[in-house]
Amino acid sequence: MNCRENKLNSSYFHRVNQENSEVPRDQSAQQHQTQLDSIFMVCICTTTTFTSVLFTILSVNIVTFVKNELKKIHKVLSPDYPECLESQIEDEEVLDNENEEQRRSSREGFLKITLNFLRKMNQEELDILLSSVCLMGLLNSTSQREGLERSMMNMRSDRLKTAFRKPNRQETTIRQEDIFKPTPGKDNPIRTVMTKGVAGIGKTVLTQKFTLDWAEEKANQDIKLTFPFTFRELNMLKEKKFSLVELVHHFFTETKEAGICTLEEFQVVFIFDGLDECRLPLDFHNTEILTDVTESTSVDVLLTNLIRGKLLPSARLWITTRPAAASQIPPECVDMVTEVRGFTDPQKEEYFSKRFCDGEQASRIISHIKTSRSLHIMCHIPVFCWITSTVLEDALKTREGGELPKTLTEMYIHFLVVQSKLKNVKYDGRTEIDPHWNPESRRMIESLGKLAFEQLQKGNLIFYESDLIDCGINIRVASVYSGVFTQIFKVERGLYPDKVFCFVHLSVQEFLAALHVHLTFVNSGVNLLLGNKSASWWCKLSRGKSELTFFYQSAVDKALQSPNGHLDLFIRFLLGLSLQTNQNLLRGLLKKAEGSLRTNRETVQYIKKKIEETSSAEKSINLFHCLNELNDRSLVEEIQQSLRSGSLSTHKLSPTQWSALVFILLSSEKDLDVFDLKTFSASEEALLRLLPLVKASKKAL
Repeated sequence: MNCRENKLNSSYFHRVNQENSEVPRDQSAQQHQTQLDSIFMVCICTTTTFTSVLFTILSVNIVTFVKNELKKIHKVLSPDYPECLESQIEDEEVLDNENEEQRRSSREGFLKITLNFLRKMNQEELDILLSSVCLMGLLNSTSQREGLERSMMNMRSDRLKTAFRKPNRQETTIRQEDIFKPTPGKDNPIRTVMTKGVAGIGKTVLTQKFTLDWAEEKANQDIKLTFPFTFRELNMLKEKKFSLVELVHHFFTETKEAGICTLEEFQVVFIFDGLDECRLPLDFHNTEILTDVTESTSVDVLLTNLIRGKLLPSARLWITTRPAAASQIPPECVDMVTEVRGFTDPQKEEYFSKRFCDGEQASRIISHIKTSRSLHIMCHIPVFCWITSTVLEDALKTREGGELPKTLTEMYIHFLVVQSKLKNVKYDGRTEIDPHWNPESRRMIESLGKLAFEQLQKGNLIFYESDLIDCGINIRVASVYSGVFTQIFKVERGLYPDKVFCFVHLSVQEFLAALHVHLTFVNSGVNLLLGNKSASWWCKLSRGKSELTFFYQSAVDKALQSPNGHLDLFIRFLLGLSLQTNQNLLRGLLKKAEGSLRTNRETVQYIKKKIEETSSAEKSINLFHCLNELNDRSLVEEIQQSLRSGSLSTHKLSPTQWSALVFILLSSEKDLDVFDLKTFSASEEALLRLLPLVKASKKAL
C-alpha cells in the first residue's frame, strides 16, 4: 500500500474502533472474529476501489498530457508555425502553476519516446526535424533548453550523419515480368509488391503488360491464375458482401464456370491497381481476422486480410498507387517497393522525334521544352508529353513563329483552347477562327471545373453517379461532356456495368479546379478556399490587404497546409492564372480581367517570405515553381550568378538562398549521380533543406 492508502485504512480502523467501543467485553470470540473479517473485507474493497479510481485518473492525466504535447509538436512542425506561437504561449501560461523541473523532465522523456516511435515508423525526416526544433528550444522555455540540448546533442549529431551518409548504391531496373522474383542475394520469396508513381506515369500500362504477357504464355508460366482488379471497380461493392472465391467469381465468371471453388491449390496473383482511388475503409489495426476463402464479409475486410497475409497467404499481390496514398498499407505488409519513373531525358527526345515527322519541327519543340525547366521536368510523365505535343503542334500552326508557352499554366490554358476549338469544329459545325468560348462550351467548362475542385478537395480522382449529382451533373450530361471533350473528360467501363468518369490526367483536374476557383472569385467575388468562413472572419485575417491580394495569399497558405502535397499543382495553376497575359487567353470565360502588377508583386514577396519560413524542402521547391508561374526568377538568378562567378559562399546563405540553391541543383539537366556534401559548409537547418538532393542522388558523400 502507498501512504495515502495507509492513511485511509488507519482512518477507517479508528472509526470502527470507536463504533465498537460500546460492545460488551464478554462478546464471543467467534462474533469478534466475524467482525474483524468483515472489517478486513471492507478495507480490501475500499483499497481496491481507491486504486481503480486512482489509475483511471492517472490514465486520463497521461492521455491529456500526451495529446497536449503532440499538439504542440504538430504546431511547431506545421508550415504556419510562426502564426501558432501566440496560442502556444497561452498554453504555457496555463501550466505556470506546475513545478518547472517536473514539467521539463516529463517533456524531455516524452520527446525521447516520440523520436523513438518516429524512427520505428521510418519517418527519418520528421525525426531529424523534431530533433532540430528541440535543439532550437522551440518546444521548451528558455530555462528548459540547456538540459534538453545536453540530452539530445549526441543523438542529433548521429542522426544527421546517418541521414546524409548514403551508401554507393547501384539502382536496379526491374522488368515487369520479373516483379515477383527475389532480388539478388536474397532468397526470401516476394509475396506483396507495391509500385509507386505519379498520375499518368504508366503504372496501369505496366500491370496490363504483365497480364498480357502471362496470358500469351510469354512469361511467368509458374503462375496458374492472374486476377487483375482496379479499385475503381471494387469501390462499387462497398456495401456488399463476398467471400474471396465469390469476389473472383463475380468479376471473372469463367472461374465459376470452370468449377473453381478454392484457390489454395493454385499459384495465384492478385493485381490491385490504383490504391489512390480506393474509397474502401482499409483498417489494418481493427479489422477482424479472416482465414477462410469461402467465408463472406465486406470487401474492405477481404482486402485487408489478403494484404496482411491472413487470407490465402500463398497468393502473390501487386498493388499500384500514387506516392501520397502508399501509407495506407503498413510497411510490414509489403515485401518490395518499386517506382515507375517515366521517361528519361533521352526518352523524352525520342517521344517528340517520333511524334513529329518534321525533324526541324521536332528539334524546335525539344529545344523549347529544355528552356523551361518546369516543362522539361513534367515531361517525364508520358501523358504530359502528349498534352505538350498537342499544344505546341497547334501553336506552331497558328502563331507563325510567335512565342511558345513556357509555363505550366500557359500550356494548360492553350490545351483547353485547343480542345474547345476542336469541339466547335467537330460537333458544332463552326470554323477554327470562330470564338471558341460559346455559351455551351462555357457551361461545360464551368460544370467540369466545379466537379474538379469539389472532388479534388475530397481527394477523389474518379467519379461515380453520386459525385456527379452532388455537383449538379447527371449521368446523361456527363456522358455528353465525355463525348464532346474526349481529351479532357472521359467515361470508363470496366468489368462492372456502371459508368465511371475521370479526367484524362490528374493535372487536368487540378488545372480545371484552379480555373473554377479563379473564375468564381473574379466573376462573383466568392472565395471558395475560405469555405463557410464569415465576412468578419475574412476582415480579421486579411489585415487591410486588398481582396485580390488576400485571395492569392490565402491560397498559398492552404496549399502549404496540405499534408500530402495534393494541392501543389493546383496552387501553381491558380497563381499562374493571376497574370494578365494568361487572363487574356481566357476572354469569354472571364467576365472581367482581374489582376495588377501591384498584386503580383505582393504575391511574389509573400511567397518569398514563406520560402524562408518553411522548413519542408519539398514545399519550398514547389513555392519556387509558383514563382516560375508568376514569371519571377530573381532568387534563382541571384544564386545562378553567384555560381557562375564562383563567389557563392555557403557560410553566408540565408534559408531562402539555400532553398534556391537546392531548386537549381534539382532542376539541372545533369543527373545527380554523386552529391558531395563536403562542398557545402552548412548549418543544421541548411542540411535539412539539402535532404531532397540526397534523395535524388545515387551516392552522397
